[in-house]
Amino acid sequence: MRRDTGFPVADAENDFLRARRRQVMSRLAAWLRREPDDVNIMLPFHEVVDALGMVSEKRLGLQSIRLDSIVGSVDRTRDFDRRFRPTSGRVRERWQRLALAARRGESVPPIEVYRIGELHFIVDGHHRVSVAHALGLSVIDAYVTQVITRINSSGIRYRGDLIVKDYRRLFLERVPLNGEARAAVVLSDPWDYAELGEHIEAWGFRLSQDSCTFLDRSEVARRWYSDEYKPVVAMLRQADMIGDRTETEAYMWVAAERYRLIRTHRWDAEVINAVREETQSHARGHRG
Repeated sequence: MRRDTGFPVADAENDFLRARRRQVMSRLAAWLRREPDDVNIMLPFHEVVDALGMVSEKRLGLQSIRLDSIVGSVDRTRDFDRRFRPTSGRVRERWQRLALAARRGESVPPIEVYRIGELHFIVDGHHRVSVAHALGLSVIDAYVTQVITRINSSGIRYRGDLIVKDYRRLFLERVPLNGEARAAVVLSDPWDYAELGEHIEAWGFRLSQDSCTFLDRSEVARRWYSDEYKPVVAMLRQADMIGDRTETEAYMWVAAERYRLIRTHRWDAEVINAVREETQSHARGHRG
């Protein structure tokens, strides 16, 4: 709980020291909980854009944005942590000057941010955001530029999440799914996107051979989703074989097991039952 002395200069100094202590304690707590190294690191804007794929940008002008939506920076990721607490004493002089101005009720210029989805990345105003957090504010005025990307930003929490997004973007370039299909095909492990891409390309090659017709990537993606993926996922749901995986992870697992056990690319109830029986037999063997 913040206790003010009534002397703005001393209170601004205490604000900074309190923010530094919280940053150190947060880093220690993360280490004790064995959390990922990037849990307290703000997201680098350019890495996020590279992972999601840049399309365009548009200036939206002055807006009021939530402080907790600001998760990253264009170029100052070392001076502040994920919650914009100072990581060293290097920013102290400027930080305290801004804190003093805020305590005296002086006007503070709006910050500048990029917006990707519902996330914001600071272009200018890191110290102002840090001070606003320390003073317990919830919103701040900002000049906003919206950035449109090929892949949406949902699910991004830490730097490590960008790997999944990057591989998903590459996968969708190889397999250009749209609409419902694009939303339905989801994997947790980034490496699985590369494996699934190869699987779909092989499926498309067999389809082209069988039909004696060249099929481009868009047509292969459309046909794979409608003729292969959806019917198989429906069978897996009926057989209660999704489990705690995503639908796509269940599809990949059963497709691999199908070929290992039966050496076939067909799908029917017999195939599903064979895979299920093999899985249940394997589970019984482990319990025994």
